[in-house]
Formats: sequence, structure tokens, C-alpha cells
Amino acid sequence: MKKFRWSDSPRLTAFPIAAAGYPLIVAGAFTTAVLALLGLTTLTLIALVATFCVGAFFRDPDRVIPDTPGAVVSPADGKVISAAVVDSSAFYDGPSLKISIFMTVFNVHVNRIVHEGQVKEISYYPGKFFSANLEKASLENEHNAVFVELKDGRQLCVVQVAGLIARRIICHVQPGDNVVRGQRFGLICFGSRLDVYLPADTRLEVSIGEKVKAGTSILAQLTKGAQKS
Repeated sequence: MKKFRWSDSPRLTAFPIAAAGYPLIVAGAFTTAVLALLGLTTLTLIALVATFCVGAFFRDPDRVIPDTPGAVVSPADGKVISAAVVDSSAFYDGPSLKISIFMTVFNVHVNRIVHEGQVKEISYYPGKFFSANLEKASLENEHNAVFVELKDGRQLCVVQVAGLIARRIICHVQPGDNVVRGQRFGLICFGSRLDVYLPADTRLEVSIGEKVKAGTSILAQLTKGAQKS
């Protein structure tokens, strides 16, 4: 039987919301109330729908995480748009397995750690805002790279990439933090992608076009040398 565990404590609410969404939801609710008091029915309904849409975007459901040794889980909900070994990149020394996940505005946008380790570096780049499903978005768009070192010394990198609509990348972890698989670590607002860079000998477990969920879907399996714990 496959084993699972909680990486974060379950929320004590039926509809968890990411903290970053509360100011926008409160602003939307306030605007809706003002429009309703003014008797502007059509605008009230529009504001109400918009407020519910913002609330849905910032939903943050609890997830149980696979306890499979060496498993690399998805950092985001979305669709796998590329998965292949690349010879070189700005985020990994030497060849690496790069897996890219594209998120639409309808996906949960809370990001999760893909594998336990220690955060060694955070690298932020204030770039452009091309559509996140384009390959050039990986380097040219605004992005935030989280470099994690595994217990055996090998490295991986997760890159939060802003999209065409996204204008804010949120990252809660800092260099020196010890992180666990499936732990919440950030958020990208309103459409984006995440790129995962792994050792080249990592075994791929997903295919292009497959839909995945943050924390629960296994993207890849590290080789035996990377499974020490």
C-alpha cells in the first residue's frame, strides 16, 4: 500500500485560502458592499462575481504527500508542457532533466517543495512578461529560482516564472531553510509556470500533456544515490 504524509498541518477550515489573497478578497467584498448600498445592482453583481473569482484563485487546499523514497513531486497544479534532458542551463551545472508545468488562472497557484533538502540560494530576476507557455519565458520572464541541496550533496532547482498576466512572485523560504517534500513555499499570482531542474539521471515519471497536482503527483524518481536520508 502506498504511504502518504502531511508536510504542513491541515488547515482548520473547509475552504483554505492563501494569506496573500486576503487583502484582495477583503477589498472586493468592501467594494461589493458599497455598490450594494448605493443601489447599483448590476455593478454589485459584477463585483460579487469578481470577489468570488479572486477567492477561488487563491484557494489553498491541503494535500497529502507521497512518502515514496526519492520521489520528486510536482511544485504546482497544471499541465506538463516539456520534459527532457537539457545539456546546460542557467539553473544547473551540466546536463539536467528539465520539467516545465504551465498553470492557467483556473489552477491552484500555491507552490510546493519538490523534495526534501536545504535551500542553498534564492535568485530573483526582474524580467519581462511573455506568455508562460513559451520556452523563452524560462529565462526572459520575471522569475525566482530556489536552489535546494539534497542530503547527499546533489542539487535541484525550482524556478517560479511569471506569465503574461502575473505581476507578483511570492517566495516564503530563505537560504539555510531546511524544507520537506510537499511543503508550501510560495505563490505566483494569475497565470504562470514552474520549471524543475533535476540530475540528468533522474527517471521521468510523467509525459508531456499530463495534468499534475502540487505535492501529490510524482514527476520523477531520483536514482538510488540521491535517496539517502
